[in-house]
Amino acid sequence: MKILQNVMDQVKKRNPNEPEFHQAVEEVLESLEIVAEKHPEWVAAGVFERIVEPERQILFRVPWVDDSGKVQVNRGFRIQFNSAIGPYKGGLRLHPSVNASILKFLGFEQIFKNSLTGLPIGGGKGGSDFDPKGKSDGEVMRFCQSFMTELSKHIGADTDVPAGDIGTGAREIGYMYGQYKRLRNEFTGVLTGKGLTWGGSLARTEATGYGLCYFMDEALKAKGKSFKGATVVISGSGNVAIYATEKAAQLGAKVVALSDSNGYIYDPDGIKLDTVKQLKEIERKRISEYVKIHKNATYTEGCSGIWSIKCDIALPSATQNEIDEASAKLLVANGCYAVGEGANMPSTPEAVNVYLHNKIIYGPAKAANAGGVATSALEMCQNSMRYSWTFEEVDAKLKDIMVNIYKNASAAAKEYGFEDNLVAGANIAGFLKVANAMYSQGIAY
Repeated sequence: MKILQNVMDQVKKRNPNEPEFHQAVEEVLESLEIVAEKHPEWVAAGVFERIVEPERQILFRVPWVDDSGKVQVNRGFRIQFNSAIGPYKGGLRLHPSVNASILKFLGFEQIFKNSLTGLPIGGGKGGSDFDPKGKSDGEVMRFCQSFMTELSKHIGADTDVPAGDIGTGAREIGYMYGQYKRLRNEFTGVLTGKGLTWGGSLARTEATGYGLCYFMDEALKAKGKSFKGATVVISGSGNVAIYATEKAAQLGAKVVALSDSNGYIYDPDGIKLDTVKQLKEIERKRISEYVKIHKNATYTEGCSGIWSIKCDIALPSATQNEIDEASAKLLVANGCYAVGEGANMPSTPEAVNVYLHNKIIYGPAKAANAGGVATSALEMCQNSMRYSWTFEEVDAKLKDIMVNIYKNASAAAKEYGFEDNLVAGANIAGFLKVANAMYSQGIAY
């Protein structure tokens, strides 16, 4: 970088000890150097300096009472990163690993992901270091009510519309929405991922996993390949992984592996999704239980070994930086020709370099996993109209959005001299829309 190096240096100076945020910003700025050369007016207006600085960072304490009557205290966060093209939109993550660096990286990525959908939504992210695992429904409810008591002061249907994320499912969204409604005395589309009987959208649960496959299907077709007959490895076993497995199978692939935070399963006969749904969605058990039911399957402790399984297509859908350089090289050596990211930033920069060097068909997270937030935005539309679309209508809109994201990212990559590099293409296509809006709105944003 030449023009934008000072921007990167300033990010590191202002945000020390935040490696995830540094990684996300550096990856984007490297793609945007050529954009800065072509748009000196944006450089002069400080667009690049402004886009890496959140508009607002909210940090607050969340006291709640556990079942034994003891007061517990967690931290709550909301990073409202950029509202140039619409209200802040992004999930609420409940996990012990949550900190400012992770939420800033996620919020920054969300700016471009949301822009790529073509819908009028800005970028944000939030959450808490609270861990819902092992907590009773009463404990989760009391935490969510306390969390929303403060967060409600900073969000609204036309200001900031949070959604679910890791640790924040239908139960947590329900408790948060109930508290918001009680405090504000209004029934509004302020949260997405709501229950179907009170404002939620059909296909929202499936959206990120389905969207990942729609995007990768389009990318594969462009290179004369497809899911049909392919062997697929998917990490994770949450909503993204489950519904990516479902859609990949519908498209003709055989998914042979899934994982959770303890380890991974390998089923050479193909993952039996009904079993996984029963274990993870209903019984909330570990993925290791799968091998007790399907005797040909094996379970391995630890997660990184999943990338040693021979496959044609890899869909990392667990967490950030789960594929390092060594794992990426192993995928290539075993004949993998496509990687699509269902999780946020699941590949290290070194792993991404391996993909690009070996001409892997690579769908970066901000493009490939945008289906979830796209369908959240469709939920916002339905809430505004007091209307609901059918599953088929939402799914068709989702597919159109994901196909267009691929086409726009591919076209931007080609226009700016990065043909077949969807990382650069997604960064550029997402940035151009936001930068135009920021420049048009003056220095205020």
